[in-house]
Amino acid sequence: MRLPARSVRKDPWYVAGLTFECQGCGACCAGPGEGYVWVTPEEIGAIAEHLGISRQEVHSKYARKVGRRFSLRELPVSKDCMFLAANCQDRRHCGIYPVRPKQCRTWPFWKSNLRSPKAWVSAQARCVGINRGRTHSLQEIQALCNATRE
Repeated sequence: MRLPARSVRKDPWYVAGLTFECQGCGACCAGPGEGYVWVTPEEIGAIAEHLGISRQEVHSKYARKVGRRFSLRELPVSKDCMFLAANCQDRRHCGIYPVRPKQCRTWPFWKSNLRSPKAWVSAQARCVGINRGRTHSLQEIQALCNATRE
């Protein structure tokens, strides 16, 4: 008689948590490569309300259709997000930070960055907030990672 295989649950490598605190550098919003910041209809509505313009205006000025989805536009030369702006302290910031899309709110806790310690260190090379600030628990990390897949 053959017994069913037992599934052994292996904890992720970041079981003790990971440290991250946004430093406001804007590197996650900047080129040089082209990318996508996916936005939902609800997020388009929140951006419109925040900016005091219509949804249609957000679509025409700040979003582009990619397949069946929408992504925020980038500046043509730098490939920076359209909403990445400079302020008087010579630091860059998000012009829609309070209503930024879920993809932005969940950075750096994306599946691609959590794949391995090496992937996390690679993300750290682009983001000075990784391994700084407060420690996020395994549960927080998993909730943020899963939120990007909804």
